Amino acid sequence: MRTTLKKELPIIIILILPFIYLAYVWNSLPERVPMHWNINGDVDRWGDKMELVSLPFLLPVLVYIIFLFVPKIDPKKKIQKMGNKFQQLKFILVLFMSALAILIIYSAKNQSFTNINYVFVLIGLLITTLGNYFKTLQPNYFIGIRTPWTLENETVWNDTHKLGGVLWFVGGLLMIISCFLLKGTALMSVFFGTVAVIIIVPLVYSYLKFKSLKE
Repeated sequence: MRTTLKKELPIIIILILPFIYLAYVWNSLPERVPMHWNINGDVDRWGDKMELVSLPFLLPVLVYIIFLFVPKIDPKKKIQKMGNKFQQLKFILVLFMSALAILIIYSAKNQSFTNINYVFVLIGLLITTLGNYFKTLQPNYFIGIRTPWTLENETVWNDTHKLGGVLWFVGGLLMIISCFLLKGTALMSVFFGTVAVIIIVPLVYSYLKFKSLKE
């Protein structure tokens, strides 16, 4: 899988947007800014504004670097079979991380989180998008529902990702809708309940599917 500047440029532009925004608001930031909020949007940790500099590095930059190196360390070169899908997933995840970094910097500048639900809307959008990609993923060691049973059998991989894709797509939509109807503890219950379902159900299904094929 060849990496070229033409292919990477749109992602690099998105990657540097949080740095540009941080530089733009830097002089208007107070010396101490909120660094963490609870589920009600109240600040529960403050820090020096220099901590914000690490934010773009820990979110979009780190994700981008991981995606750059994954094809190089893939032992069986299965990532290459994904073609443009891998590049699209890289774009989506860097976009998500950049948006999250900008939202946190914006909230730090304004000393409050206008609505903590915005974070869960972003997460819901990401989960829905990833779910839409699941059915197209080829077996590999890095991306997708990687259980011992999906990695052992291609049929189990394909069937598990079809089910997982539906669950993640619907689960992401449920999270987004919940953000406009719920808040606080109720929203967190729906969020963690949905996460548990979309993770545990495909895992159990992959085991049962593998077992049925072996019998």
